[in-house]
This record gives sequence, structure tokens and C-alpha cells, in this order.
Amino acid sequence: MAKKQHKKESAGRFARRMILIVIGAALAAASIELFLIPNQIIDGGIIGISLILDYLSPESLPFINFGTLVVVLNLPFMYYGYKQIGKTFMISSIFGIVFLAVIESMLHHVEPFTNQPVLATVFGGLMLGAGVGLVIRNGGSMDGTEILGILLTKKLPFSVGEFVMFINIFIFTWAAFVFGPEQAMYSVMAYYIAFKTIDTVIQGLDETKAVIIISDYYEDVSDAILQRLGRGTTKLKGKGGYTDDEKEVIYVVVTRLEVTKLKSIVHEIDTNAFITIMNTQETKGTNFKSAIH
Repeated sequence: MAKKQHKKESAGRFARRMILIVIGAALAAASIELFLIPNQIIDGGIIGISLILDYLSPESLPFINFGTLVVVLNLPFMYYGYKQIGKTFMISSIFGIVFLAVIESMLHHVEPFTNQPVLATVFGGLMLGAGVGLVIRNGGSMDGTEILGILLTKKLPFSVGEFVMFINIFIFTWAAFVFGPEQAMYSVMAYYIAFKTIDTVIQGLDETKAVIIISDYYEDVSDAILQRLGRGTTKLKGKGGYTDDEKEVIYVVVTRLEVTKLKSIVHEIDTNAFITIMNTQETKGTNFKSAIH
């Protein structure tokens, strides 16, 4: 069988990615300049560190500002990201970080949208998460701490998530000393909102579920899912760990709105069927999309 040739990214697709990264950077910059900074609220990671250092820098050093700091602090991590993840990731990330810095500086003289900390926390977190999520979804990153986590956790007994959490605990504790404990608590809320929004943007709104079904009536179950739900199934070979009996395992992907109907179909045929429902990060494929529409 001939080996499939690797296709380079087309100019149109690359341009589309860069445009979406710029939009993401613009959303993040607007959140920082129009919501977070005026209310002394910060984010986690490199953005949070840059915001604190910008606040602490004396007026006699105008070159030490958020835009400069976020670029300079991220550059070493982007280099290691290039080594670990690749050139496309590095180019996309630097592109997003530079535009974040440029657009943020352009918004310096724009009046903040609100001086209410709660509103700034909610809407700033949502806008920041949407922006960062767009950048990540299109192959980049604006936070070098996760890259550092990927590198260090290969040698340390921690996960990337645990490492990032430890770094952010330090940053928000530092913020409590600089801005006060109340602003640090608002910052934690904004970070949580941004974190959840990033997940939504990356995974998309079309949430899907992967379902594994084990039934003695697998043929009838599989046919019923196809006929009544319009979903194709995949049959896998399995073996019982206790009895060592051969088993047919049905695998199917459905939308979250179809889960209840799927369970009803299966239990109508086999009340003893074993069903496992799992969240999926993303579902690709023209057959699945066409089935939705």
C-alpha cells in the first residue's frame, strides 16, 4: 500500500488561522485593557505576571509595560515550544502574542467599560477566555507556563495541570499582596470563568458523547440505533475478563440531546445491556456532521 503524502497547509487555510488568531488576541487585549487592568484584576500565567510587573514598574521606566513584558517573558517558552511541538505552533503563538501586545497598547487611552469589579470579573473573564481559546483552537498559545509544565513534568512526579495550578496559586497570592486580598479573589473568579470559556471555545458548542454498549443482542441494538436514531455504529471485538467469553462491543457517537433516546432504544431491546457514556473533546468527520444536519 502506497504511503499517503503529507500535504502542506494551504495559503488560504493559513490566512484564515492567522485572522482568527488576531481576533482572539484582540478579544484578550480588550478584556485586559477595558475590564481587568482598570479594576486591578489579573489572569493567571504569563499574562498575570506581566500585569503585576506592569503595575509595580515605576513611571520612569516606560518601556516596562504589559505589552513588552508579555512578549519578552513568553519568548523563552516559545523557543522550547518550537523544540517540543513544532514550528507551526511557535509561529502561531508569537503571532498571537505580538498582536496581543500591539492591540493592548492601542487601547491604553480608551475608557474602561465598567468600574464595577463583579461586572469586570464576569465579562473580562468571558472575553479573555474567548480570545485565548480562539488562539489555542488555531494552533497557538499565549501562556508559556503550560509549555514549561510539559517540559518539567517529564522529570517531575506532577501532571501539567498540577504544575500550572501551583504556578497560579503563587501568582494569585502575589496579587493579594500587591492589590489586596479582595482583588485577588476577583482575579481567581476571572481566571476560572476564562478557563471554562477556553474549554467551550476549543471543544465547540456541539457537545458529543461516545457510547460503548455491551449486549447479547448486539445485532438488534445496532440495527435499531441506525434505523431509529440515524447513527452508524462500529462493532468491536471484546472478551470478558472474568468468563473469558467473546463479546461484541458496539461503539457509537451521538450528540448530548440524543443520549436519552439512545438509552431508551437499547433498554427496549435488552434491559441487561451494559452502557458506558463518555464525554468527547471533539468529533470530526463528514458522516457525523451530515447526520446532525
